[in-house]
Amino acid sequence: MQGSVNGPTATGDHCPDGWSFYQYPGPGFAGIGDNSTEASYYTWVDQYNTLGLGNDVPISTGNENDALLALMGGKWVVLRVPYPLSFYAKGLDGRIDDAGAGWKGRGVWTTSGDRALWLKEGGKGTVPIAFHFQLRPTPLAD
Repeated sequence: MQGSVNGPTATGDHCPDGWSFYQYPGPGFAGIGDNSTEASYYTWVDQYNTLGLGNDVPISTGNENDALLALMGGKWVVLRVPYPLSFYAKGLDGRIDDAGAGWKGRGVWTTSGDRALWLKEGGKGTVPIAFHFQLRPTPLAD
């Protein structure tokens, strides 16, 4: 990093590697150019490849997508939860429980819940759920 990051001398040129904006997937608001209505609550970086997409992959909670959103090589990988409806991730963390077990020994955990759980599918009495995301290296991997 070069130069000041705050104050009147900050020019925005202090990151020699550069930076980019990535538009979240999903629909946007009409009439204001390319945009997305996605309202991610949290973004986490998978530093140790706990999910299987590689080291240092950023993953966002895709609250409007009912998914986790992983950014790989400038493209979004959407990890959608089809059921129950209204997946609303409130944070995430990766775990490698058994490094020798391949994809079965690792994964990303998150919870789904908001402040009005009775409005979710299932109605009154519905409780938060913990989700464990794991990716097989190939569809038929054992």
